[in-house]
Amino acid sequence: MLQQGESDDERFMALALAEAEKAWALGEVPVGAVVVHEGEVIGRGFNRPIASRDPTAHAEIVALREAALRLDNYRLPGCVLYVTLEPCLMCVGAMLHARLAGVVFGAPDPKTGAAGSVLDPFRERRLNHHTSVRGGVAAEACGALLRAFFAERRLARKKEQGCC
Repeated sequence: MLQQGESDDERFMALALAEAEKAWALGEVPVGAVVVHEGEVIGRGFNRPIASRDPTAHAEIVALREAALRLDNYRLPGCVLYVTLEPCLMCVGAMLHARLAGVVFGAPDPKTGAAGSVLDPFRERRLNHHTSVRGGVAAEACGALLRAFFAERRLARKKEQGCC
């Protein structure tokens, strides 16, 4: 079961949103993540697959890597990952392999979400590890950031095409 309370959820999601803003500043899809262990942030990440030329450089993977180095262990029991967008299948796989205690996400992802929107490996009872999941924490703020980013990109594309 997840150890953090509602106020902790909001505080840690705010930190994940700050990470997401770093991604936006680089022109990346603004998704941010933090890994928390015993109330302390031990991993931070934001999307950077374009800048790093690495298809695995999603915010969650970056945060998991940092947390694993910090704990000196590829397993992260007792840790909770906060992410601004429902994770994709790749990230869910990494979370399950890391043996996270929990995942808390903000906005749902109806196109590639793998925590219930499209797929849900977290509920697959045949897997040998089970991670608690809670979605919708600061969903409006997380979704608004993504909507603003994509609106800005659409406007820029129209201007490049000589429209508007």
